[in-house]
Amino acid sequence: MTKPLSKLVEEIKPSGIRKFFDIVSEMKDAISLGVGEPDFDTPWHIRDEGIYALEKGKTFYTSNAGLKELREEICKYLKRTQNIEYNPLSEVIITVGGSEAIDIGLRAVINPGDEVIIPQPAYVSYEPCALLAGAKPVIIDLKAENEFRLTAEELENAITDKTKVLILPFPNNPTGAIMEREDLEKIAKVVIKHDIYVMSDEIYSELTYKDKHISIASIEGMQERTILINGFSKAYAMTGWRLGYACGPQKIIKQMTKIHQFAIMCAPTTSQYAAVEALKNGDDDVKEMRNAYNQRRRFLLNAFKEMNLECFEPYGAFYVFPCIREFGMTSEEFATRFLEEEKVAAVPGNAFGNSGEGYLRISYAYSLDNLKIAMERLKRFVEKLRNKS
Repeated sequence: MTKPLSKLVEEIKPSGIRKFFDIVSEMKDAISLGVGEPDFDTPWHIRDEGIYALEKGKTFYTSNAGLKELREEICKYLKRTQNIEYNPLSEVIITVGGSEAIDIGLRAVINPGDEVIIPQPAYVSYEPCALLAGAKPVIIDLKAENEFRLTAEELENAITDKTKVLILPFPNNPTGAIMEREDLEKIAKVVIKHDIYVMSDEIYSELTYKDKHISIASIEGMQERTILINGFSKAYAMTGWRLGYACGPQKIIKQMTKIHQFAIMCAPTTSQYAAVEALKNGDDDVKEMRNAYNQRRRFLLNAFKEMNLECFEPYGAFYVFPCIREFGMTSEEFATRFLEEEKVAAVPGNAFGNSGEGYLRISYAYSLDNLKIAMERLKRFVEKLRNKS
């Protein structure tokens, strides 16, 4: 066999995030600000529930769609936070992280040649998942002057007769941008006008610092055309538990469950029992972590201001996206030199799409002590660059 590999898969680029993470893991005294993983431990009462499930031998398969009790708690959560009502038996599926929900959601609705609109900068999985589903990705380059929000005009201009899905990645990774109700209402009008679907990735919904997150599924006429994706990794510091979920129209969730059934069977059982506890009794933990992130966010913005580094104020997730264009380097060059010379890893903005060129993603899902050291090193680095110019 001379050509054993898929040409499509070969052409997909590896994640630009992992490259710098892998380098810093081998570098002594290095600080990584590159991975979006909370530095908090999973709260004890959630861990205890997972341990209890193991002790009681609850290590069996769940139903393909997930534990009924967990699906019910998800519906209660969305009712109390977004005033959206879902049927736990037919409109909810538990997945292996939010990433699996993105993958099977696209595969469930895409026919070959359909177009998927992806606003960028954005999470690195959207474009590859669209390609693997047989879709043509259509990229909208978000603009700093719009606070990296998607506008109705930008969406209208990107839609064709082949458009099937809009991916709505807010609160946004890597920019920290959010969409407010007024923004979403304008987007909803365009979506309904052109009869397309929305995949709304709301994994950072609990991490907003201005106003409470609003789901586009809560906008009139949108629940029936939205696949709402969320999970437990970011809000509850449960990254390694690998648990997410999707809610949406019954006809779509049914097909997503079919794909999940053949590819995965079910999400980890122990994680599902722990997630029930997270939803029932985890609100205070989320509030505590959100307050800590907000403190770090404000510290970084003030540090950038003191070193005259341009950065718009992000109101969601746990990332800042400072502009480094003044230094005449590509994002990759800046990030590489910063790592080599100051031993701090951040992710070049172009890892999240071409519109991220000229920016750097810095995660503040790290301790304030580490952030202070990293900012001292960044200040020294940019001063050195400015003195040479």
